[in-house]
Amino acid sequence: MIRSVIQHHKFNRILLLAVGLWPYHQSKFTRIQFIFLSVILSASVIFQLTPLIILKCTSDLIIKVLSSVSFFMLFLIKYNSCHLNIEAVKYLFMELQDVFNNLKDENEIAIVEKYIYVTKRFTFVLTAFGVCGISASIIVEFWSIVDIPINVSQSHHLFIMTKHFVDEKYFYLIMLYMYTILCIVMTVMLGTGTWLITYLQNICGMFKIASHRIEHAVNNNISQNIMLKNKIFMNKGVIYAVDMHRQAIKLTENFMSTFEIMIFCFTLCVVICFSLNLFQLFQIQLSKNNIKEFLLPLMYATVSIIYMFVANYMGQNIFDHNNHVFITAYNVRWYKTPVHIQKMILFLLQRGTKKVTLNVGGIFEGTIEHFATLLKASISYFTVIYSTQ
Repeated sequence: MIRSVIQHHKFNRILLLAVGLWPYHQSKFTRIQFIFLSVILSASVIFQLTPLIILKCTSDLIIKVLSSVSFFMLFLIKYNSCHLNIEAVKYLFMELQDVFNNLKDENEIAIVEKYIYVTKRFTFVLTAFGVCGISASIIVEFWSIVDIPINVSQSHHLFIMTKHFVDEKYFYLIMLYMYTILCIVMTVMLGTGTWLITYLQNICGMFKIASHRIEHAVNNNISQNIMLKNKIFMNKGVIYAVDMHRQAIKLTENFMSTFEIMIFCFTLCVVICFSLNLFQLFQIQLSKNNIKEFLLPLMYATVSIIYMFVANYMGQNIFDHNNHVFITAYNVRWYKTPVHIQKMILFLLQRGTKKVTLNVGGIFEGTIEHFATLLKASISYFTVIYSTQ
């Protein structure tokens, strides 16, 4: 039996506990925590929209506000969606753990351990990126404060696109509030993102185990004169492989049915965010503004493109691992197996005609090819926006 999947990911647990999304610990405090954080994230979006009311609306102002609002909407959508589906998430991981609890073979357990290690590396890299991004923004912010004295009626544009005319004594309080929001956003991004990556990576491990079972069952039990004992082992091995493959497909479909609406809304929002911030970067570069103004849209655009890539990469991983099952079934020496084993393998190969992907309503499909399509669409929207200016 393999250790609990949860025990392998203590850092994910800490991140999700911090934002009240740990599915195995829901209490009155976590509900209050969710309401509090949800209000803070919603308020950050509302505050960023205030310039559209206070100031004269121009195309530049609208684009500048929406480029920031769309970024925070990404995490508001994700945070609320994960909370609404928290029981479904708990059920998904319980099903996954039940599958792993039945593993007895040391090689199969080693496969799962390998994919858990890959997930930990994903978590480490994404966390390092988030910490470095926030640290860089804080350094740039304070560097600009040191270089430029703060006047009594100075306009400060921090991480929330709202125009504040404040005294110096209130500036640091506002800055603390804005960086608090940014830290919450980063925690939501890392906690939910790495937790979903953990789930999908473990499904990839299940596909890998199915491939291992097919190869082990057929190639290790073939001889010129197949004994009855070998036939029994071969029969059981292929049945167990088909069952593991079926469970992996089932868990993938359950995941998509749970998060399909969130992924659809998130994809639309991330394309809009990337397009608007790409336009912002282009405008700042042309006007040769300072690095502080350049950093914000650069961070938004970078996070958006990383999100698009990682999401589609995980979808491509699922697709490739599913295909590997059929490649393995085709490459083993099935032609030397008894007829009833050949029929079982043929049944498995026929199942391969149906793709297993992270498909969202037949519109979006999680693959590297789709990532290129989203990137192309974002650049096209950027071109349209630029041509209208």
